[in-house]
Amino acid sequence: MAKKASLHFRVVEGRDLPAKDVSGTSDPYCIIKVDNEVVARTATVWKNLNPFWGEEYTLHLPLGFHNLSFYVLDEDTIGHDDVIGKISLSKDFISSQLRGIDSWINLSHVNPNEEVQGEISLEVQVLKEAQKQVLCCHVLEASEKRALRQGAQFSPVSTCHLFLPCRDLAPRDTSGTSDPFARVLWNGQVLETAIIKKTRFPHWDELLEFALEDGTPAETPLIVEVWDWDMVGKNDFLGRVEFTLDALQKAPPNGWFRLLPFPSAEEDAGGKLGALRLRVQLTEDRILASSYYQPLIDLLTESILSPPEEEEEITPLDMLEEVCSVESRQDVATKLVKIFLGQGLVVPFLDYLNLREVSRTTDPNTLFRSNSLASKSMEQFMKVVGMPYLHEVLKAIINRIFEEKKYVELDPCKIEPARTRRISFKGSLSEAQIRESSLEVLKGYLGDIVEAIVGSMGKCPPTMRVAFKHLHGRVQERFPEAENQDAKYIAISGFLFLRFFAPAILTPKLFHLRDQHADTQTSRTLLLLAKAVQSIGNLGLQLGRGKEQWMEPLHPFILSSIGHVKDFLDRLIDVETEGEATEKQPWSPLHPSAIIKEGYLNKRKADGLHLVSRFTFKKRYFWLSNETLSYSRSPEWQVRTSIPVQRICAVERVDYNAFQQLHMMQITTRDNGGQLFTTYIQCKNVNELNQWLSAIRKATISNERMLPFCHPGTFRGNRWTCCLQTERAVHGCSRTHSAVTLGDWSDPLDPDTEAQMVFRQLLLGRDQLREKYLECPSMRTASEGGGAAQTGAGERRRAAAARLLEAIRDLEQAHEALQRREEEEEPAAGTLAQP
Repeated sequence: MAKKASLHFRVVEGRDLPAKDVSGTSDPYCIIKVDNEVVARTATVWKNLNPFWGEEYTLHLPLGFHNLSFYVLDEDTIGHDDVIGKISLSKDFISSQLRGIDSWINLSHVNPNEEVQGEISLEVQVLKEAQKQVLCCHVLEASEKRALRQGAQFSPVSTCHLFLPCRDLAPRDTSGTSDPFARVLWNGQVLETAIIKKTRFPHWDELLEFALEDGTPAETPLIVEVWDWDMVGKNDFLGRVEFTLDALQKAPPNGWFRLLPFPSAEEDAGGKLGALRLRVQLTEDRILASSYYQPLIDLLTESILSPPEEEEEITPLDMLEEVCSVESRQDVATKLVKIFLGQGLVVPFLDYLNLREVSRTTDPNTLFRSNSLASKSMEQFMKVVGMPYLHEVLKAIINRIFEEKKYVELDPCKIEPARTRRISFKGSLSEAQIRESSLEVLKGYLGDIVEAIVGSMGKCPPTMRVAFKHLHGRVQERFPEAENQDAKYIAISGFLFLRFFAPAILTPKLFHLRDQHADTQTSRTLLLLAKAVQSIGNLGLQLGRGKEQWMEPLHPFILSSIGHVKDFLDRLIDVETEGEATEKQPWSPLHPSAIIKEGYLNKRKADGLHLVSRFTFKKRYFWLSNETLSYSRSPEWQVRTSIPVQRICAVERVDYNAFQQLHMMQITTRDNGGQLFTTYIQCKNVNELNQWLSAIRKATISNERMLPFCHPGTFRGNRWTCCLQTERAVHGCSRTHSAVTLGDWSDPLDPDTEAQMVFRQLLLGRDQLREKYLECPSMRTASEGGGAAQTGAGERRRAAAARLLEAIRDLEQAHEALQRREEEEEPAAGTLAQP
């Protein structure tokens, strides 16, 4: 059993942001944090107070989280970026929104006292004696805690022993560290520990005594605050924990506790700082053992391996589609595609859905135009299976469009002659010249795109080709008439061009073709190209019918491409399919030696301990596969250094103060003798850092003996820069996050997690199924009053529904039993931080 959470969030747009620049505008971007750790940064939208981002992310968080925060900043070329405001959403609030959050939310002011993070370890013991009453708080190392438990050092007093190291405190100084000290408050008395400089992982060893008077109220709090000491100005607040005397006596705290801000309500600026439109959805579940989900998987598999002979027959898969809401259909489709990929039955699954969809359609012009489970499953299937294919076809062309930044416009209402001056030394071009120049540019780009697509038959994954061949056959059987001869082509091109290539051209970042969204000028070029590719995918049938008559100069090129596209589709489906439905070979997203991710990174030299930081890093080209992480001086360099993926035992961030460098990560490996080695790598930006962390963690997901703790610093000057410990082999001071990854097409198949999501969807529709198939009077009357065939069909539907409802009930009972066991095993002590 495992607990897993997936947090999906989308930063859609902003409105009415305040102007931070002298020009009367701002250059806004968003930083997204989960528990004060940056997980994403949007692109900067220049000179805009109503920016559109449209950036979305999925974060897998097996350990859970507490807060999701969105910070809006104004980028400045010189000096620090200006903070505009923030939105903070607690996990409890997100969880309470069963359908997710999709709304405008006002920005609030950023209060430094609320920007806290980290944990504090507390062990409090109250020892009562009849003599003098003293509350004794002992701040000590773990090794001394054992002596305290033996009770050998203290006179007969009432004592409170407090074990107080901290970890992952907020960095308040420009060096990326803090100078923390602890302040303990009891009944009007205040005592402080010593200051430990330049660390976010302090350990104290001090004894603090308080007078404990008789009759002290049970609600009197013991407060432990952590502060960052500043030589000049006020000290910075780092967090606090609080316990009442009654709680200390009944259940003395023992464990790690999350540091909290001062109690206060978040101040809504009332719209003065603007607002963000956000979409947030949290999926958090307990994942049971595979055996619990097998009956449900068997029912779904049975639907496609033994499909009903009559169209009126209803299978468990059809019942699942019935209870899917429009909002959840895409998620359900994705999970089903992955389940059947794992079973090696994705082609029969898609063929089953497509056959049902084609059979219900009377007009070929409306085929797959709705957001049915069939169309959504085909769309998600292409994204899961075909993303490497998409990159191989489009990446080079998209990169060239971004780099050339040519001004392109065909719409007379949007032409801006002034913007063409930089491409003409004779001044601005006329509108006719701009249209002519734009047409040639678009035809050049479009020609390269079409050539890349029609020449990609050998690059397309065989599974996609087989699925398209089945679809081609089903449509041809359904619409054999001469006037519908193009229907079999449009069915395929509608998916491949309209739902795959065109969206990737329009928004390359969402398909991981680019790290950032396009600027306004490049975005317009991509939009025009995407429109043209859509027209080609429609085989030119819609040309001249829309309002955009200014696209007419491209029509001859589009019409001339249709013959090449048809020929490509004929060759694409010319693939062997014998045994496809019976081999049941599980699908793998990539061959073990296939490259998952590659690019230039800065690697720290192993012998650079005493050099200035910027000289200790060398630019190297890295390749990651499921077998090795290798690097060399350049992509063409013959000599490569390789790190076996199976030897990696930790992939973590590195604190800024370790090298005074941003966006650092460390890769810890273990040799055959058990000795650990660490490689330090620097990325270009926070998004690239998160992508590499996620990719390497996914590649190591099956590794054994992953480290639970590590040092987020480096060992320099005979001590660790993070926790200041002087032993090189000392236990790591920070937890590792090996299971925290970004969700994308390369996610490993996880049948249990996918089956759990399908179960949850069925659970929501259980009453609907029961009412329709088991309790509905009309269903019983039809079965009893019809002929033998109708009666038999009705009974089979009832039996199928009963089996599905039984599988739902069994899974529900398994979850309830598991929850009861967890509640019995939970410690009585309060709000412990998650381990």
